[in-house]
Amino acid sequence: MKFVELGLRGVWLIEPEVFTDERGAFHRSFCAREFEQQSLVSTVVQGNVSENPHEGTLRGFHFQLPPFEEAKTISCLTGALFDIIVDLRPDSQTFMQWVSAEFSAANHRSLYIPAGCANAWLTTAPHTTVHYYMSELYSLSSYRGFRYNDPVFNFRWPSEPRIISEKDRNFLDFDPASLQKD
Repeated sequence: MKFVELGLRGVWLIEPEVFTDERGAFHRSFCAREFEQQSLVSTVVQGNVSENPHEGTLRGFHFQLPPFEEAKTISCLTGALFDIIVDLRPDSQTFMQWVSAEFSAANHRSLYIPAGCANAWLTTAPHTTVHYYMSELYSLSSYRGFRYNDPVFNFRWPSEPRIISEKDRNFLDFDPASLQKD
C-alpha cells in the first residue's frame, strides 16, 4: 500500500497494489500493520456500507465529539465519489481548513480520515457503493454535523448535489462552539 498525505495532517489517500490475472483483480483495502507503520489508528469496531443509486447524492458533514471521535477509512466499491475533509481539531495548524479527494471503484483508492475531522461526500457516478471502517462506535450524544454549503468554508463541489437527506440539508452552519459537548 502506498500512503499519500493530503494537505491536512493525518489525512491520507491510500493507493493499494493491485494484482491482476485471468481471474480479475485483488488488492488489500486494510492492513493493521501498514496502518500502524504510518501511525494511523488500526482499530476497527464497525464497518458500514452506503449504497447510493443516484449520481449527485450528498452525505455529510458528519463527525463525533470526544471521547467518541472516530477515524474512518473509506473505500469506493462501485461508482465514484468526491470527498471533502475538514480539520476540526482546535489545536491543529490547519484548524477549519479542508482538502478534497476523488476516488472510485476503478482506481481502488481509499481515504483515511483521522479522528477530529469531519467529512462529506458527493457521488459522481450512479450506483456508488461506499464501504467504511470506523475506529469508534456511533454515539448519538456525540454526533454532530454542519451544512455541505456552509459559506465560511467556501467548499468547491464538482457539481450541485441533487439528493440530500432532510437531516443533512437542515444542519446549521459550523459553529466552533459545537466542538464542546452539551
